[in-house]
Amino acid sequence: MTALLLRPWSAEDLPLLTQANTPTMTAHLNGPESEQELIDRHARYLRLGESGEARMFVIEDDGVPLGSIGWWNVDWRGSAALETGWFVLPEAQGRGAASEALALLVVDAREHRAGRRFLTAFPGAENAASNGVCRRNGFALVGTITETFRGGELVMNEWMLDLGAVDD
Repeated sequence: MTALLLRPWSAEDLPLLTQANTPTMTAHLNGPESEQELIDRHARYLRLGESGEARMFVIEDDGVPLGSIGWWNVDWRGSAALETGWFVLPEAQGRGAASEALALLVVDAREHRAGRRFLTAFPGAENAASNGVCRRNGFALVGTITETFRGGELVMNEWMLDLGAVDD
């Protein structure tokens, strides 16, 4: 694997969501989405990117898409914050792509956070790989929460990274 880069999400990237929408890839997210849900998510990525409320990226290695990562504005524990989420396709897993992509995303979040101090992540509590990605990137485990997601209960670990002081 060469040095990864994060390329902004584009109108041509819907097939990447489709590739990741398998029972195996979504096992920690209560299963796959419908085709319409994927189309809606793709449109949301584009819309929120244009408005500045989110920055979604394709993770690439030498021009080959390996997955996706991004951040979006949220309210976390009563404060304006950012949340991140990602996926790496099976053929690229186990090589550090998610950890490297998250490190790049943290740099981007610090540059574009617009007054938000914290970056949060909520991987499934049973998703050892994604929890490890948080740990390796300096996030602190601050709790576990259970919420309804895709029609079922999802137990998630609550990770937080302090992006540093904010000048307002």
